[in-house]
Amino acid sequence: MAEKPMISVIIPTLNAEASLPATLTALVPAALEGVVREVIVVDGGSTDHTGMIADHAGADLITTPPNRGAQMRAGAHAARHPWLLFLYPDTVLEAGWEREADNFMERVDRGSTRCRAAAFRYALDDEGFAPRTLEGIARLRCALLRMPYGDQGLLISRRHYDEAGGHRPLNAREDVDLIRRIGPRHVRVLSARAISDAARYRRVGYMRGVLGNLAPQVAPRAMRT
Repeated sequence: MAEKPMISVIIPTLNAEASLPATLTALVPAALEGVVREVIVVDGGSTDHTGMIADHAGADLITTPPNRGAQMRAGAHAARHPWLLFLYPDTVLEAGWEREADNFMERVDRGSTRCRAAAFRYALDDEGFAPRTLEGIARLRCALLRMPYGDQGLLISRRHYDEAGGHRPLNAREDVDLIRRIGPRHVRVLSARAISDAARYRRVGYMRGVLGNLAPQVAPRAMRT
């Protein structure tokens, strides 16, 4: 019987105490199933309780200068397992995500798919027309360009991550940069949702988010101010 794929989850943080608990909690069922084997929180110098939350959750905590791309690269370097899952600290994977991820990883390991990486379906934790419009733009972008946002997570084997050159030390659009090097046609969007905190859109306005996301090279994360 083939060995079950094992994941190291890597979460870059900076003052993420409000959202990190939900992100970590969503990983518990996959940890109980033996799919998630370690969680690495790479903190960029938080001044809140982010580090304490990570420690209490049993995550490995690494501290680096604040640079999201460099934080993710440091987490990947420290990871001990053959699959890497990069998540933002305000992204919550919906229940059951691990089953679809497990199927994808097994297909990649068997060589039965040309895909090298996977992301999840973009969703926002808000009601109404504006968030649904933003989600629709994300779906359209993925369908036409195969360019998921960093908010959608990225599941990739260590081998393919290293072949692509890993994350570069970019503090924004590091997701776009890596996807381009992986090759958009090699990225699959799974049906399980990655649900992002919509607080930043409520703060700056959904119209700004919609207009920003009409440009295919601009990721929602650039909205954080």
